Amino acid sequence: MKLLSAIKKDLEFNMNLYNLLEVLKEIAIAQYKILEKKLKVFEKVFPALGGIYDMLGMSNVEHPLMHLSNRPAGVICVTSDAGLLGGLNMSVMSQAIREAQKNKARLIIIGEKGQMYAQESGLEHIVFKGVKDETRYEQAMELRDYIMQEEMTGKLGELKIVYPYALSIVSQQVKTLQMLPFNRQEQIGGRQDHVVSDMILESSIGEVLEYWTHLFLGQKFYQAFGMARLAELAARFSHLETSKGKVDQLNKDLKLQYFRQRHEMIDKNIRELFCARLAFK
Repeated sequence: MKLLSAIKKDLEFNMNLYNLLEVLKEIAIAQYKILEKKLKVFEKVFPALGGIYDMLGMSNVEHPLMHLSNRPAGVICVTSDAGLLGGLNMSVMSQAIREAQKNKARLIIIGEKGQMYAQESGLEHIVFKGVKDETRYEQAMELRDYIMQEEMTGKLGELKIVYPYALSIVSQQVKTLQMLPFNRQEQIGGRQDHVVSDMILESSIGEVLEYWTHLFLGQKFYQAFGMARLAELAARFSHLETSKGKVDQLNKDLKLQYFRQRHEMIDKNIRELFCARLAFK
């Protein structure tokens, strides 16, 4: 049984820890709200591009970006190198590994913490640095350039991205999005228009398609990185809230133990004094 002094020290330590968790939780909330306001999704651009896609009849163009079926598939998985995330990284990697095993795909991992899951699976993989707020745009463009080079040289075919998505500050899910080949109805909202055969183009249709893919991938990666960062802050808040609840329950148990022992000690002292008084009489 612990001494009262030891229990009191544990109580003081837990109260300090509780206050620290509360501060970290408030910081996570503030960061989440700031980033949520900054994130912009330019969805209106891609329905317009979808109409251009159909008008130009790009589905019939002979281009490396249009014929991907006989190449190795790729799965991009966005994980975080930060701590206090609970099982968010595990959920992302589990889904990404299932997708990769199903399609015999190569894993492209964002964040070094996801590498150990890939090593255990035995799948071929490449690792990029984890996403940071100050370099998010540059990292998205770096990934876009790498993917474009792999696609244009025929080293990569169908492409999916798996990333965490924050529904709210208390709820996250893992999202899978097909990037290539284009599924216009889901990704860019295109519609089936008649092909315009007499349209004058300064560039070839293949160059237009290449630039469009370059634009599309860059924007989608930048958006996915932002959503993943938002989910990271939401997961951190949830983890801190859970930890705070556990510390609070531990404090309640320690308080009960402290007052029980204190009452037992007071009761013992009263009985000893009463017995001593009877003995002296």
